[in-house]
This record gives sequence, C-alpha cells and structure tokens, in this order.
Amino acid sequence: MNSPITIPLSRLSLDPQQRHAQLRDYFCDKDAIANQVGDLWSLTLAWSDDPYRYVDPRLNDGLAWWGGDLRYQDMAVARKRRGRVLLSLNDTWTLESWSEWLVRNPQRAEFTVLHVDDHKDLGAPRLFEHAGGWIDPIEGQVVNLRQPSTVTRAIMSGALGMGSFLTPFLHYAPTTDVRHLCQGPKCIGTFDSKINLELLADTLLSPGEHRPAVTLVPAEQGVGRGRYRFTDDLDAWLEGLEENDTAILLHIDMDYFCNRYDGDSDSVDQPCPLNCPLPDVLNRIDDLTQALHRHGLVDRLADIVIAFSPGFFPAEFWAQSCDRLLLGLGELPWLDR
Repeated sequence: MNSPITIPLSRLSLDPQQRHAQLRDYFCDKDAIANQVGDLWSLTLAWSDDPYRYVDPRLNDGLAWWGGDLRYQDMAVARKRRGRVLLSLNDTWTLESWSEWLVRNPQRAEFTVLHVDDHKDLGAPRLFEHAGGWIDPIEGQVVNLRQPSTVTRAIMSGALGMGSFLTPFLHYAPTTDVRHLCQGPKCIGTFDSKINLELLADTLLSPGEHRPAVTLVPAEQGVGRGRYRFTDDLDAWLEGLEENDTAILLHIDMDYFCNRYDGDSDSVDQPCPLNCPLPDVLNRIDDLTQALHRHGLVDRLADIVIAFSPGFFPAEFWAQSCDRLLLGLGELPWLDR
C-alpha cells in the first residue's frame, strides 16, 4: 500500500459515485480511496482483495493452477520467469521484462515488438516528463528503462499499469517496429500507421505536468521503423521479419484468444463478442505458433511474456492454454506449481 497522496478538493467530485468513476478511470489497476481532510482529499491506493473486482466467477480455478496460495490482492504482482519466458497475471510486467532484457543487451538499438492482444496498450502512464527523465508522482522516484528496479517500483506504485506499458517503451525506442495481432470484431483487415510521440497534460495529481502518450497516424501500407501494424492476418503480422535482424520481443496477452469478460462485471451475464470455447482457443494458439515457425522466427524471439489477464481471459482456460502455447514456442511446460 502506498502512502496517502493529497490533492485539492476541487480536483474530484463531491458526489461519491462520480468520484469513484474519476478515480477508477485515472488509476485503473489500483483501487483508490479518497477521504476528505479539511480542504484536501487524502488518496490511499491498494490492490483490491475483493473477488468481484476481478469479474471472473471461476477465478479460483486459475489461482489454484498458478499455485502458491495466491491471494486476490497479490495477483497484480504475480510473475514467474524461466529463461527467455516470463509468465505473469497482469501484462504490465512486460515492461519490467523488456527493461531487464535491455540491461543484458545494451548493444541492441533496433527492436520489433510482436504485440498479441485484444487491446493496444497505448494509454498514457502516470509518469511525469521532466528534464532529467520520468518521475513516478506516486512515489516521487525516477523511472528509467535502463534501471529495471525503477520500473518494478513504478509498477508496484501504480504509476505504470495495464493498458499503458507499451507507451514508455516507444518513447524510449521510437524507431520500434510494432506488429499488433488482434482478432475481430476489434480488427478486421490490416492497418498501418506511423507512431507519433506526444505529451498529455495530467488531470488529477498535478495538472500542468505532462505524461508520455502515443497516437497512431494512418499511413500508406508498409511496415518498418517507427510504424505500427494492426492486423488480424498472421502472415501480414510477420511480414518481412525474416529479412531483418532486429531484436524481437514477443508479448502475448491471452485475451487475444478469448476476451470473455473485458474487465467488466456485466460480461458475466452478457459475454463480450470475442468469447470462444477452449478447443477454439487451442486451435488459435496452434495457428499463431505455426505462423512463427513458418516464418523462421521462434528461435529469434529474444524475450517472451505471456500474461493471463484475470477478468479478461477465462481462468478455467489458463492451464491447458499455457502448456499448449509453451510447447508451440519450443519451450517446456511449466511444472513447478
């Protein structure tokens, strides 16, 4: 739990429901509780221990498979590494994994990100742009991708969260070639854009400060440095990678294969459009790994992060889909649970 943060009363609504919505929108992953202290709000942040916060009625199936008597409030920090593979529950840890890889490979300067996800993850993290680098305003600490411990602290504080982990990496390495594989109904076809780096004004903790942001500017067809391809086609996703020698970083959010809940409790009764049974999920995993083999890329994957996304990808699918994916990537099943 972070130390309380104080902000002027005027920055949040006095209506409890509106205030809750404002805080949920701003902090996303963490629950923020606001208590009025004189003419200030005192904000306390914590990972939730409420199972309903995580939507999935069969979440305990997934936690039992993960092991370690994991509590709900510990899911956000749960991760396991073996070699080039990181398993995590929340995909925010992808940035920590990439940061650690950068330190081990300081000579590499050109990157291809293979982003497999039902979301773009290009939100503006809660980092403030300063002349000396980024500042985590929750802890008041510098964040530097060449110093993995600072990335870890920023994830723990809530400054870096789900939906925004890709943005700081693109600010660090703006010539990155991003290939985003997504399924319908969110993506039908292939769309190419230029990556445009921006700064976005903060709205809560310190209006006037600016946070790193990214917009995508539609461009003519083509992949390459500083470009973002959004596609549902496996061959378009991997086009031309056999011909270059960039470092390939693979991020797989399992909600690409099935996003039954999309983090929304209403989806328990009315599942989201991308809701398919386990046999279809396993077939789609095979299609993806076979495409990587067909293009000769499996051995070139420098770093692999697989995130299970509680409240998005159904927990009862975690065990079988993980083993199927690892085997397809040439890795051994994870047995140390």
